Amino acid sequence: MKEKLGVAVDEEILREVDELAAECDDLGVNRSEIVEAILTPFVQSETNHVEQV
Repeated sequence: MKEKLGVAVDEEILREVDELAAECDDLGVNRSEIVEAILTPFVQSETNHVEQV
């Protein structure tokens, strides 16, 4: 099951995500799918991101 989540991001990040979506236009992906593809491995990794920061 997926939940909707409203997130505010920097305009530069938005431009980058939009560029990725445009490059993947033939795949029919949208912003949400791109952000999910980026966040999923980050969240599922065993790295302690808090310690790294």
